[in-house]
Formats: sequence, C-alpha cells, structure tokens
Amino acid sequence: MKTVLILNGPNLNLLGTREPAVYGHQTLADVEALCLSACAAHNFKLDFRQSNHEGVLIDAIHEAGRAQTAGTLAGVVLNAGAYTHTSIAIMDAIKGSGVTLIELHISNVHAREAFRHHSYISPVAKAVMAGFGVKGYALAIGALADISQA
Repeated sequence: MKTVLILNGPNLNLLGTREPAVYGHQTLADVEALCLSACAAHNFKLDFRQSNHEGVLIDAIHEAGRAQTAGTLAGVVLNAGAYTHTSIAIMDAIKGSGVTLIELHISNVHAREAFRHHSYISPVAKAVMAGFGVKGYALAIGALADISQA
C-alpha cells in the first residue's frame, strides 16, 4: 500500500480561526480526518504534516522523493501557504527530488491580492488546485490515485 504525503506550510495550523471568511471554519485536524478518509477510499496510507519552517518542508520533500523512487509513495499534496509565492528553495527541492506533487490552495489565490497570483511551485508541480476549500485535499488525493494508476 502506497502512502500519500500531505504537507501544510506556515500558518495552516491556524485553520478554523485565521480568516474564516477566506479559509473556512474547518481546523487542520478536520482536514487530516478528511484526508484519512480520502486515502482509505483509494487504498493509500496517509502521512500528514504541518510546519511553519521552510527547511522542514524541504526535508520532507527530499524524503518524499526517495520514498517515491523506492515505490512506497504515490505523491505529495503541498499547501505551501505563503511560501508558494516566495520560496525558490521549495521549488528547487521539488524539482531536484523528482516527486509527483500537486500544489493546493484552499482559497482561489487568483481572486485575491496580486502578490498571491505568482507561484514558484506551479512550474514544477504535476497539477494545481485552488478554490475548492478544504475539499480540495480529497480531490487532490483522488488525482494522485488516477496519476499512480496511469
């Protein structure tokens, strides 16, 4: 059984209380439960993580690349938060590891502030999902199931 790694970046630990009009009222624990259910439906194991630290996210991406090469990982769903718009280092980690990765945003970043319209991650991601709320996580897991069967 392969694993799906869900990586959440800075401030996502504040889900449910941070700008609920933008991000909704679900907590990160709610998102983890949703992902666990979606993984079970696709016969995946779940590895769910959150960090406010860029280097921790980069290390997890490197680890994911090794796991995918070993055949134990289906892919990564990454909600990099604000690092999406600032981190060349995360982009380089994705590119260097060769991991299959879906970039995810809870809100529609293109309907928000102009600085959120640029992503360093999009050019190295397999796909980008935005604006589906936390349900986007389940959709991304389903997409990884489709990709891994192709």
